[in-house]
Amino acid sequence: MVCALTRILFVCTGNICRSPTAEGVARAMAAEKGVTGRFEFDSAGIEGYHAGEKPDRRARERAIARGYDLSSLRARRISAADFAEFDLILAMDRVHFDELDRRCPAPHKHKLKLFLSYSTAFESLDVPDPYYGDEADFDLVLDMCEEVMPKLIG
Repeated sequence: MVCALTRILFVCTGNICRSPTAEGVARAMAAEKGVTGRFEFDSAGIEGYHAGEKPDRRARERAIARGYDLSSLRARRISAADFAEFDLILAMDRVHFDELDRRCPAPHKHKLKLFLSYSTAFESLDVPDPYYGDEADFDLVLDMCEEVMPKLIG
């Protein structure tokens, strides 16, 4: 039996905090469940000012403390091709969603969703930006990713 590959893209502002954290958690959980062959994960930013950079040091440190390695990830800006290439494009907050919706060609708008629309534990639809915060803010992003990912990958 051949299972179709599901391509999921996580999107935040600069692709150095929230979206690479989501990508790292997704990759690790898919590996743990033995379903890596069913998924392809990537992340991108609305803006490209961090293109080529590793995730924020604090995001990497908090992730590694929970067993997620983000060190191989590099920031990139979302491209026009991403709208066609990915099956699901998850915005980390409503500002990102609105910008993605503005850029997305009409035939692909059904692929856009808010990341936390898959949450049953968090009331907000926005993953807060931890960039100007402290370790607890990065831990909250991890909490949100750990809660959502099992619903995404089964």
